[in-house]
Amino acid sequence: MAFVLKTFGRLQLIDGEGNAVAFPEKGLLLLAYLFTTDQASADRTTVARFLWGEADRDVALSTLRKVISRVKSRQDDLGVNILSSQGNMLILDRAALSSDILLAGEEDEVEPFSRLGQLVALMNQPFLEPVHNHSRQFQRWLAERENFHNELLANSVRAASQLTPSPKESELLRKAAVILFRTEPKDPETLQLLIRIFKAEGEVESLRSYFEQRRNSTARGIAARRESSEGDARSPRPPSVSSTAKLEAALPLEPEDMRIAVPRLVLLPPKNQSVRPQAGFLAASLVEDITIGFCVFNSLEVIAPYSAVQIGHQVETQKVFFERHRVNYILDTRISNIGDEVTLFAQLIFFDQNQIVWAERFSLDRMDLARDRRVVARQIALSVSSEIERHEALREDLNPVAYHRYLVGRRHLARLTLPNLRRVRKEMKAALSVSPDFTPALSSMARTYSKEWLLTARGDIDLLQLAETFAKQATGTRSDFADGYRELGVAKLLQGAFDESAEAMEVAESLAPHYADVIADYADTLVHCSLPAMALRKIERAIELNPLGPDTYFWTAAGANYALGEFEASLDYIGQMADPNLADRLSAASWAMLGHQDKARIFVRRFREGNPDFDVDKWLSAVPSKEQWHKDLYREGLKKAGF
Repeated sequence: MAFVLKTFGRLQLIDGEGNAVAFPEKGLLLLAYLFTTDQASADRTTVARFLWGEADRDVALSTLRKVISRVKSRQDDLGVNILSSQGNMLILDRAALSSDILLAGEEDEVEPFSRLGQLVALMNQPFLEPVHNHSRQFQRWLAERENFHNELLANSVRAASQLTPSPKESELLRKAAVILFRTEPKDPETLQLLIRIFKAEGEVESLRSYFEQRRNSTARGIAARRESSEGDARSPRPPSVSSTAKLEAALPLEPEDMRIAVPRLVLLPPKNQSVRPQAGFLAASLVEDITIGFCVFNSLEVIAPYSAVQIGHQVETQKVFFERHRVNYILDTRISNIGDEVTLFAQLIFFDQNQIVWAERFSLDRMDLARDRRVVARQIALSVSSEIERHEALREDLNPVAYHRYLVGRRHLARLTLPNLRRVRKEMKAALSVSPDFTPALSSMARTYSKEWLLTARGDIDLLQLAETFAKQATGTRSDFADGYRELGVAKLLQGAFDESAEAMEVAESLAPHYADVIADYADTLVHCSLPAMALRKIERAIELNPLGPDTYFWTAAGANYALGEFEASLDYIGQMADPNLADRLSAASWAMLGHQDKARIFVRRFREGNPDFDVDKWLSAVPSKEQWHKDLYREGLKKAGF
């Protein structure tokens, strides 16, 4: 039976009938690497560095031996001999395995438009999409492969553009040009080539504008949610793609260097120099709310409130933090008294030149909060990006009383206890009594019920249904409000509706692409959907935006790594938690899977001290996981650890 190694899209092994067959992921990655070597072979030390980086050499070689053993065992099951070893060398038999990997020299043997069709079909999918590897050698190899792919595409587009195409070939050429523009948007030669293909500078500019817009997932997701709310009980299916988005739907995300060019803003928590402590709480909530409001803009990245609060109290390390995390603008705030009036003074600083761009003072009288929030947000927007000025959020009308009750209630969400949740609920109900359609209060109500379900652990389905009801009210009132979809995603996840949860989270992220907490919750959803590679990319993005983030971020990253079989990386993320004891079960399972029973049992004993009645199977039955293999892997680690 002939086998094919697919590397574009999902990395997988395909049999002669077109079906994916189970095979160790590290083994598949090893095969892909060997395909690109001159002799289809490499020594074990080189392979170990490729797969695990500069880790302990003996440990890496030992782990490699286990991978090779699993590969050979699987080969025996399949009746094929793809990978063999001779002494210290690992050898790929190219006669026993074909692949979609692009290699040098092949383009000369194929007619230009046929080659272009092959490249478009492949490069409409990301290369090695589900694979996550921290090894520098792997990252270097991956970058080299992607550069090679882009060069192949550019050469093929140039060759095909010299010919007289048929209408069908013209459409293929335009599709290839779109992909090329996506990969090399600022390259002068690429732009000149596109001008020839599209026959007008205006169309190239149209393309540029098109790619600056957010993916069409927002519109698709909102439409899908509305369809669902109208009673559509059909089984989940991939959302339809509009004709204007078909070319982009399967393209990879923006490269990292394109994101770096987006200005970054941090809004520091206010320093309270007032005699009224209550003013500090309200001003802190106000600044946090403004921060979250900025998360909807594609033209601006905002450091998440959690990190802003942390760095706000570490004056001596602020400069290093701002440089390391590429902060361009800082909003510095302080509360003070002018006579009997409490005010908030704000100044926007251009960090790169230590220049004060703008400064203003605002009253903290509760009836002025809503008005001043819009003024502050508008002034910062005007200073940073004219695009932000035009955003509808800055024209939002807020009821000042409702907004005041909302801010008072939100500060109780910082520490999740049942009494605090009830305090939040009381304030949100008060806000809704004067402004029934106040969307932030509706989504906060949803959050109180889902968090109560988690804290009580009684499995009360009524709480989740209430959470879902309030979340749907929030999305129905404002279809562009990310928190509403976020809370809907959480409620659906806890009810085991994995596809609906992921769909809602996708919409939430597309509405607020720099809102770290939304991205982190999306990552957690993807872990429970048994999509750990996607989850890891999401949570790493959340950590990038919120580098001093809460423990839940690192816990999610650890869980994703565990599901990927990256047990050492899982332990590394747990080690970054302020309170790693929260993840004792995961630590025990990770150490056990690495073969360190002695270390695993330390965490088992510690966890048992606080949870003497813990039962693995009972607990796993309550944890939402879409795929059985995911639960089985966790069960295996916990059992090996001694639970």
